Amino acid sequence: MDGPESAASERKVDIYRDTWVRFLGYANEVGEAFRALVPVGLVWASYGISTAYVTADAVDKGKKAAAAHGDRPGRTVKVSAAVVDTFIWQALASVAIPGFTINRLCAASLFLLGKTTRWPLPVRKWTTTAIGLSAIPVIITPIDRSVDFLLDSTLRKLYGTEEHKP
Repeated sequence: MDGPESAASERKVDIYRDTWVRFLGYANEVGEAFRALVPVGLVWASYGISTAYVTADAVDKGKKAAAAHGDRPGRTVKVSAAVVDTFIWQALASVAIPGFTINRLCAASLFLLGKTTRWPLPVRKWTTTAIGLSAIPVIITPIDRSVDFLLDSTLRKLYGTEEHKP
């Protein structure tokens, strides 16, 4: 097989990007969507899951950078850049920004439903959760692209390369 199809098929599967494990990074958004319905401890636990995912991905990218760089000079800098870039990108794009976005969307939805409807509180809470869950797929790409732009404009200039993009 020649062409892009063969290159894609020869590329190793990245468990943190190409499998169901990727969805662990979205655990906190799901937690935020359910905040009105579950104890706050469960919401914080969802952040623990997302943070564990972010950390595991950063460690994985560091190991891959170390293997790719071998024993050549500058290895520590390359590995550090890969770990830091992945951790910061994932922390912003998978945890902090989407978590805040869903939190505020759900808070605003619950408030507005309370002001504009006569629905009982349980119905308003479930509606808020549905709004939060449905927003997750909509916010992912714009947030990812915004974080790419932010890091390309700042931190990645320090590395002198953009090859560390997650």
